[in-house]
Amino acid sequence: MFPAFEVIPAVDIQDGQAVQLVGGERGTETTYGDPERAARRWIDAGAETIHCVDLDGAFDGERKNEAAIQAIVDTPATVQVGGGIRSPEAAISLLNSGVDRVILGTLAVEEPTVVETISEQYPDGVLVSVDARDGAVVVEGWTERTEIDPATAASRYESLGAAGILFTDVDVEGQLEGVRTEPVERVASAVDIPVIASGGVSTLEDIEALSKTTAGAVVVGTALYERAFTLQAAIEATHYRE
Repeated sequence: MFPAFEVIPAVDIQDGQAVQLVGGERGTETTYGDPERAARRWIDAGAETIHCVDLDGAFDGERKNEAAIQAIVDTPATVQVGGGIRSPEAAISLLNSGVDRVILGTLAVEEPTVVETISEQYPDGVLVSVDARDGAVVVEGWTERTEIDPATAASRYESLGAAGILFTDVDVEGQLEGVRTEPVERVASAVDIPVIASGGVSTLEDIEALSKTTAGAVVVGTALYERAFTLQAAIEATHYRE
């Protein structure tokens, strides 16, 4: 999936607009305009993959930004989509519409065998979102804590056919205070499938640190939108990993 470590820009969508949240908390969003325009900006700057989350779907369980997502799917990039995918039918519908990878969160926690069902039809199409706060998996838009260990969860989903794991360290997400490589490495070392790290990137040094783990990619949101660094500089910071 990732022959070289990849920097993946996030285009999170709420009420039809590209936004970034702080710590995954609703009401903390900063708005950055049209989602398709944001995606094309990152593609023009060198992005190969766009990470797209329907935040309305993540919080409310009902996807409301299909048109904006489809516009991004129609760009030249690989597109992975999450947020509000609450049934295998919804996941397969997205994959049939041109989405390259769906991101399953709450659904995978509540019905793990769904991962296997969808993966049988789309072997490279399922990423499972393992979101952790205080060392435990959280679901329902990061609002509900479970007692599940993130590394254990990742290993289980690998056995069910997941093509990769999206690991979000919610404790540092959106705060521009830096990453924690230890939780990322713990999850990445537990599986043989790619792990995409997410949460806390604020500097090029953060990206370089994550690229030194066994993770395959990193999702970057707020730091790019707030121009802490350019996407090109972020990509260049990982070149030694190729």
